[in-house]
Amino acid sequence: MLETPLTRLVGVRHPVVQTGMGWVAGPRLVSAVANAGGLGILASATMTPERLRLAVHEVKDRTDAPFGVNLRADAGDADDRVDLLIKEGVRVASFALAPRRELIAKLKDAGVVVIPSVGARRHAEKVAAWGADAVLVQGGEGGGHTGPVATTLLLPQVVDAVDVPVIAAGGFFDGRGLAAALAYGASGVAMGTRFLLTSDSSVPDEVKRVYLGMAETVVTRQVDGMPHRVLRSDLVNALEDAGRVSGLVRALRNAARFRRISGMSWRAMLADGRAMRHGRDLSWSQVLMAANTPMLLKAAMVDGRPDLGVMASGQVVAVIDDLPGCAELIGGIVAQAAEVLARQPSYLVR
Repeated sequence: MLETPLTRLVGVRHPVVQTGMGWVAGPRLVSAVANAGGLGILASATMTPERLRLAVHEVKDRTDAPFGVNLRADAGDADDRVDLLIKEGVRVASFALAPRRELIAKLKDAGVVVIPSVGARRHAEKVAAWGADAVLVQGGEGGGHTGPVATTLLLPQVVDAVDVPVIAAGGFFDGRGLAAALAYGASGVAMGTRFLLTSDSSVPDEVKRVYLGMAETVVTRQVDGMPHRVLRSDLVNALEDAGRVSGLVRALRNAARFRRISGMSWRAMLADGRAMRHGRDLSWSQVLMAANTPMLLKAAMVDGRPDLGVMASGQVVAVIDDLPGCAELIGGIVAQAAEVLARQPSYLVR
């Protein structure tokens, strides 16, 4: 075992986190990670509040270990979802964007560990000053929404800037990466693509085969108007070549489809859109394009149609060639990291 400030803070056995991937990080994967000693994060952005409640109960039925839920800080019902987490006794609340100071305080007062994700040093400093218990920092190698700075440059900046545990994400897949992150001063690593490509992941097998045979990713703004790292595919190429008008028409159609699935009203969706724009300098066309994300991801990750959907992926996909169970994966990562760290004193000249 590797004991770090993260394992002590959250109460897990191993400093390995599974990120909250929409349509992927459901009860099955989260509970498998938790039972293997890692921190599983349930993705809730594509769930209704009632579906989230049922998902939390399902995870509890599958494991007694701590787990977390990822929330959208800019969602119109963020306060209600925070209340749900508190009521259900969820151990960790993670956020893709910085939550309001008031939300952090409310969660901490209830004993919930707050871990926002950040992509810049200044964001880490802000949420740490507001009381966040830890931060997850993702470098540009990571999948989904990502920034341009590599993990090896961003991670030491954040470690030096804050006094809370730092979790490193973006480019991690084995024990050597965990050992390197610990050497940088991180308290653990978080992985998305590596956990997506496990036997415990609910992603359809035909989609997993596409990942295993793929080596190229691309960062595109044509999915939802913001930088998004995905697998290179014919659909992504078509999105890149599409004009602005056709892109907005597609986004409107996907917004209507997501409204039907989520049960949200148009008024609620517009309120979420206004919240997304706040402080992020987004145009209304970019906000509208964000409606593409849940539906294009669902087509691949749930419906098993990689030809009709996009597949978020980190650059590590190029070096992954197997589908282990979460217990095998986490155990192997920790064992390899311990072996690497045990060898390090041999480099010292006394």
